[in-house]
Amino acid sequence: MSTAATLEASKPFNWQGLAAPILVMLVLAMMVLPLPPFLLDMLFTFNIALALLVMLVSLYTARPLEFAVFPTLLLMTTLMRLSLNVASTRVVLMNGHTGPGAAGKVIESFGHLLIGGNFTVGLVVFVILIVINFMVITKGAGRIAEVSARFTLDAMPGKQMAIDADLNAGLIGEQEARRRRTEVAQEADFYGAMDGASKFVRGDAVAGILILVINIVGGLAVGILQHNLSFSTAANNYILLAIGDGLVAQVPALIISTAAGLVVSRVGTTDVGQQLAAQLFTNGKAFYLTAAVLGLLGLIPGMPHVPFLLFAAAAGYAGWRRHQPPAPEPEAAPAPMPVAENQDASWDDVQQVDALGLEVGYRLIPLVDRSQNGELLKRINALRKKFAQDIGFLLPAVHVRDNLELKPSGYRISMRGVTIGEGDSHPGMFLAINPGQATALLPGSQTTDPAFGLPAVWIDAASRDQASAYGYTVVDAGTVIATHVAHALQNNSAQLLGRNETQMLLDQVAKSSPKLVEDLVPKLIPLSTLQRVLQGLLSEGVALRDLRGILESLAEGAARTQDPQELLAGVRTALGGAIVQQVFEGARDLQVMALDPELERVLLQTVQSVQAVGGSNALGLEPGLAEALVSECVNAAARQDSTGAPSVLIVPEKLRVPVLRLVRRALPQLRVLAHSEIPDNRTIRVTSIIGVKS
Repeated sequence: MSTAATLEASKPFNWQGLAAPILVMLVLAMMVLPLPPFLLDMLFTFNIALALLVMLVSLYTARPLEFAVFPTLLLMTTLMRLSLNVASTRVVLMNGHTGPGAAGKVIESFGHLLIGGNFTVGLVVFVILIVINFMVITKGAGRIAEVSARFTLDAMPGKQMAIDADLNAGLIGEQEARRRRTEVAQEADFYGAMDGASKFVRGDAVAGILILVINIVGGLAVGILQHNLSFSTAANNYILLAIGDGLVAQVPALIISTAAGLVVSRVGTTDVGQQLAAQLFTNGKAFYLTAAVLGLLGLIPGMPHVPFLLFAAAAGYAGWRRHQPPAPEPEAAPAPMPVAENQDASWDDVQQVDALGLEVGYRLIPLVDRSQNGELLKRINALRKKFAQDIGFLLPAVHVRDNLELKPSGYRISMRGVTIGEGDSHPGMFLAINPGQATALLPGSQTTDPAFGLPAVWIDAASRDQASAYGYTVVDAGTVIATHVAHALQNNSAQLLGRNETQMLLDQVAKSSPKLVEDLVPKLIPLSTLQRVLQGLLSEGVALRDLRGILESLAEGAARTQDPQELLAGVRTALGGAIVQQVFEGARDLQVMALDPELERVLLQTVQSVQAVGGSNALGLEPGLAEALVSECVNAAARQDSTGAPSVLIVPEKLRVPVLRLVRRALPQLRVLAHSEIPDNRTIRVTSIIGVKS
């Protein structure tokens, strides 16, 4: 025997799992097998007891989902009642000629005790029960279930967004979010099932009427034609049995319908008894008014004075008790005044700053308020996912809060307490951004795009189509903030990659390549060196998606050097194809700028001179020469932009970092590539030569 089979055999048998199959099999058996009267009595009693149990459970249920099995139970109880009707009909038609006790004591008791043996009274009572069940309780419960199902389905997207917003804001964990999503789905399924299950009760009421008519007609025909009974004797036996059979089935049906109405009409998180005690019997004024009205009715001549005046006195007493002040508690001895002491400072007084934060003015609160369907939280969650897919690691959660010190329409983006971006956004208006091809001016509030610094204007909704026709890029207020947040986070991605994020990246790679991670960190390089290399890649706009390739390149280079800059150069060479593809987006000919050979020789000499005396990897240029070099790079980049080509400068490997440091402040969009980073299958075409006149 296998291990799985052994474990399965060792598990205790679940007897509770057999309850539902056994019940269904018994119900089906009652439809085809003849049952003796005693067994019918037992089953009818069980049906009444089950109906009472279901109603009491529904009364003590605080929330509908706590009784989620109710729709299925409703179907099973309905099927059981119909099966009992079939079984009792068989007994009535076969043995009804013997007397009113032919179908058991329960049916006989309902026929004699409840209606006094008068089948006319029985018919009236039966019809009234059918009307109450079918037209009042079942119809009302079905309508409530239908409306609740529709409203629950309509509210599902908003509830899911609220859960995602709480998760993104760090208010709940992933497990709690998963539990809430499951609860929302179950709530929709429950009301949808109740909407359909209510049709079973309505069908049961119709079936009860038809079964009664069939029993009466069939019983009279059997008694008169087959057993030669007189009409009065046959009517007395069969009609009384048919009415008793109908009543014994309709009473549990009415109880089950009442339970269905109690479940679907539940509002609140406590049971019905607590709600009644807390909401109905706490208002003393209502009791006083009730007592006054009942007292006036009791004093009218011809009215029954005793019951009206008795209940008026009871209502007045209840109102008086509600207005009685609570009994005073014994006064406790006054506590001694606390002695003022200087409490020592502790580490609990130290508050950590948020890794990422977004503060908004009060006019922007609707954009981040989940109760007002604020969409900015959802967009921030989407940009975090996009950042993880594009850059290669997951950002910390962005903590969003309001700040009354900001301008009403202002916002501020912070990283570890330091502002990395701020601007204004106006809800209800649109920002028309001029990408450079706009054909006309727009009326509105002139401004600049906070993310990219492009000229823009705030316009109203009526001018939106006109702005698009003029060539403007039109975005709403939430998109302005989300775009600015995404741009700020991407520009500061290197600072966001901390020691914890680096370790989590290693853990992800270790799932598929454990040997690579084990041999690299910390055997060859420490975690801090890996972090500096990854930060260097991010600061130069290189994504970390191919982390396995980065680690393999570091494993090769770590045997030669531990210098993070040299390791970074080796990684960039290994990722050269991806870097070039990211910059040129698949173009075969690479249109680049290059240094004049004479200038290149001078720069190499200066770098070697600085390194020879133990200096850092930097250009030791005179201020005038450095300024001229930066100016030439700016002019060449402008010419490159005018042709639509990316601003890329290609230099020898030893000059890449020094030149990048020199021109980064003036040209943040300039990409500096080394010759070794260009794949052999790409063609280089130099469009501009940068030189400095001596």
